Amino acid sequence: MSRESAAGRAAGDAETDLLRVRDLSTRFFTEDGQVNAVESVDFDVRENEILGIVGESGSGKSVTALSIIDLVESPGRVTSGEVWYRSPDLAEEFRDRGAGVEGDLVDLRTVPEGVRRSLRGPAFSMIFQDPMSSFNPSITVGEQIAEAVEVQRRARANPRSTRSRTQGYGLGKYLLDGLLPGRDYVDEASQARAVELLEQVGIPDPAERAEEYPHQFSGGMLQRAMIAQALAGEPDLLVADEPTTALDVTIQAQILELLREIQAERGMSVVMITHDLGVIARMCDRVCVMYAGEVVERGTLADVFERPTHPYTQGLLGSIPDLQDPRPRLQPIEGNVPSLLDAEMGDRCYFADRCPKAMRDCLEKPPELDAEGSPEHRAKCVLAERPYDPDEALSPGHFGGEGE
Repeated sequence: MSRESAAGRAAGDAETDLLRVRDLSTRFFTEDGQVNAVESVDFDVRENEILGIVGESGSGKSVTALSIIDLVESPGRVTSGEVWYRSPDLAEEFRDRGAGVEGDLVDLRTVPEGVRRSLRGPAFSMIFQDPMSSFNPSITVGEQIAEAVEVQRRARANPRSTRSRTQGYGLGKYLLDGLLPGRDYVDEASQARAVELLEQVGIPDPAERAEEYPHQFSGGMLQRAMIAQALAGEPDLLVADEPTTALDVTIQAQILELLREIQAERGMSVVMITHDLGVIARMCDRVCVMYAGEVVERGTLADVFERPTHPYTQGLLGSIPDLQDPRPRLQPIEGNVPSLLDAEMGDRCYFADRCPKAMRDCLEKPPELDAEGSPEHRAKCVLAERPYDPDEALSPGHFGGEGE
């Protein structure tokens, strides 16, 4: 898809899309070979919405998020695709400088790496899976959050980063810090802001807790502190990567409710990454289902939960117990997530070896097709355009031991 057509797609939603991801692919170049972690992913994130990305472990959810905010580390690399971000200021700055610009949308893959880095905080922020490993154990929680605030305040002294909305750090202080490197990096205003953020995420006695170290926080409190740190730059888009992992059910519910309240109050967009369909049903407006690095189905919550088209989506839903009638046996998805090594993937539907409805057409790469439901419902499956035909079914032993 060309840059112009990608930016122009879904014109009816042109004024509400904060982010448009088109044909995004990420590879890891390892000793064992090329790993296709993300494969030609497309989706949109609208202003003031929560988009869910769901799938098994290893399906590419987290790498997709890291690719968007340019945090993929070596040996990984974003190899192709477009990440269109709505920013009138950025569009005006790069309109005549060779970058991809369409209206207020800018393709971030065409701007310098330093510009993408400067957007972390005021534009994009991320809540990582494990807060205990994300915080420095030798620095107090308050100091670490204050440092995040300070980075955004100092960015205002750089004309390239004037989009940061945290106030109070001007050119004078920037020059003074350069002349007097012994000055404390974090000033009192940033420390006070860190305490405010801890209070906003529901941590009791925030001033006292700010002086404590990560090991002195419970898991739930530390996850709240990580949310506070992610909010330091007042981002337009918050990526929550498995934000309730390793928390008990009660604390999970509290964290999810906190995220929903913050999203509503600030009017920001959220990408919720999870393997838990219950979290998706509770939190999200629209859903992307990922498998083997691809988005295999996407649509509204009603599309995916009430009219699932892809057998993988149906399998995920079939593996959830029915609380109203727990008697039926759960239907697990047979087999395992496939190897993502390029040499082993083949050019076919990656789910075919686990699919109970695999047909001969599944031996070719399926395009993304319109599916039953809303205009947004699409699936990479031949079943979106025709019913299952037992006469076309692949034999049970077609793939041999593959996928088992």
